Amino acid sequence: MGLLSAIKREYRYLSDALRMLGYVKDVDPKSERLLPDDIEKSVDEFGSNLAFIEGARSWTYNEFDAYANQVARWALDEGLKPGDCVAIFVRNRLEYVALWYGLTKVGIIPALLNYQLASKALQHCVTISEAKFLIVDHEMNEAYFGAKSELPADMKALSAFGAVKGLESFDDAVAAQKTERPSRQRREGIKAGDQLLKMFTSGTTGLPKAAKVTHVRGQNYMRGFAAGAKCGPEDRMMMVLPMYHATGGLCGVGCALMKGGAVIVRPKFSASKFWEECTEYGATLFMYVGELCRFLLSSPPHAMERSHNIRFIIGNGLRPEVWPGFVSRFNIPNVIEFYGATEGNVSLINVRGRVGAIGRVPGYLKHKFNVDIIEYNVDSGRNPRGRDGLCVRTQNDVVGELIGEIKEDDARFRFDGYENRVATEKKILRDVFKPGDRWFRTGDLVRRDKDGYYYFVDRVGDTYRWKAENVATNEVAGVLSAFPGIVQANVYGVAVPGHDGRAGMASLVTDTDIDLKKLYAHVTSELPHYARPVFLRLSTETDTTSTFKFKKTDLVKAGFDPNKISDPLFYAPPKGDNYVKLTSDVVTEIEDGEIRL
Repeated sequence: MGLLSAIKREYRYLSDALRMLGYVKDVDPKSERLLPDDIEKSVDEFGSNLAFIEGARSWTYNEFDAYANQVARWALDEGLKPGDCVAIFVRNRLEYVALWYGLTKVGIIPALLNYQLASKALQHCVTISEAKFLIVDHEMNEAYFGAKSELPADMKALSAFGAVKGLESFDDAVAAQKTERPSRQRREGIKAGDQLLKMFTSGTTGLPKAAKVTHVRGQNYMRGFAAGAKCGPEDRMMMVLPMYHATGGLCGVGCALMKGGAVIVRPKFSASKFWEECTEYGATLFMYVGELCRFLLSSPPHAMERSHNIRFIIGNGLRPEVWPGFVSRFNIPNVIEFYGATEGNVSLINVRGRVGAIGRVPGYLKHKFNVDIIEYNVDSGRNPRGRDGLCVRTQNDVVGELIGEIKEDDARFRFDGYENRVATEKKILRDVFKPGDRWFRTGDLVRRDKDGYYYFVDRVGDTYRWKAENVATNEVAGVLSAFPGIVQANVYGVAVPGHDGRAGMASLVTDTDIDLKKLYAHVTSELPHYARPVFLRLSTETDTTSTFKFKKTDLVKAGFDPNKISDPLFYAPPKGDNYVKLTSDVVTEIEDGEIRL
């Protein structure tokens, strides 16, 4: 890169960073200015603007605030006090944000439940939320009654947005309330560093954990991305992500609400209708996760896929093998790729940077950030330490675990943890670079280039060792997904008797019959020998969370045993040039050592 190009890059980087930092500069954990104050400010400024659109229904900011005030007054009528919790088990709706916003007006802590939960997982989340009330979307009533017997006996459930036999009506109770704002004194004494919401981890490897989200974190999320995308009153955010999750419900919603724009609420994502809906509702912004973009890119051409008015897409997980094709095919001018976790203290953002990067920290500003990368041993699952007992920083382009220093005096770098203290402690790494320091373990493997761009490689638990080499499942999945006909690729390692490490296996979802010999040739040309999947499982669907994160635990447990798996199985013989059918006899030969992989 020439000098002039480098200067231009740094100018753009600094101008973006200063714009975003300027919009959150007054966020202070010691302040009594809370997130509901921020939203009320938008209501007062943009009262007649549209705030939410769901199908034929819409709300102005004033109507949105009026409903939230009724929710707040309902909570007061029920005798709820600041610090009490109300759980919300509701799908994406026009009213969703108003529900939790109304509760926060009077200091109540909403617990935002995944509306796809059922049975044990739903019971677990409701129980650990310690909620006094549960608001149940009438469409979720079967899941509720399926878990009811194991729910806390002293918690009261109410039906919302429709009647449910056996439950009192939340709708009637709220409709009876006045629409005037309750006094600001109802939340007096609460600080921005105090808890705003309870959100839940995705549960990719077990039951979800309840993460504490403070007002400070909510303010940074909602304000920061609005500034990053230069949002204004004319913007409309297409929201197909679940609003109980921070990416959609705080970052995405904030892009619109903090600047007088509107949120287009869709109950779920539909690849076949997406571009039509974007055009119909006038979307200018779109909140994504990477797999969602992959679905769109693998979909048949749509007449409206380039006629929309989207000017920014914002999200995380847009892989480098998808990124260029996506923006080119769908006429996307700008991408904001970011990195973060609901409960974490590490945030990175790539506003106008390199394809595939999750963010950038230039060397001359490193002291302003709390991020670093340390060595990680895949075999032991530990971070090696040097002779001085401290962790070891990685060099440029070397993969390691991303960590964030915990600083209580900086709102951006606090770690408030989970409701469970044991789970919180597991995420803290101590005595990292000096005695007494504390760092948050992201559990993500990344690398950094010489210009300070960061690139996601894999989750700590997903990377495995094969042929004495580390294999990043995310990168292998990217190569597989580039093969025609493969819609989804979920890659993981499986134990093989008599072999060190784990062999690669991929669960593939295809939209056509694929030529396995050509696929073998593809992975042979694109991947080193140790990273090539040994086993394939052709599935009709891949198990994901509601935010499109792959679930791998059950796949790893099933391994490559045809007696446990109904899906067609294939493997790559050691000296072959194709993936061939995996039979019980072949499995026996592998386990007995007659076939060495």
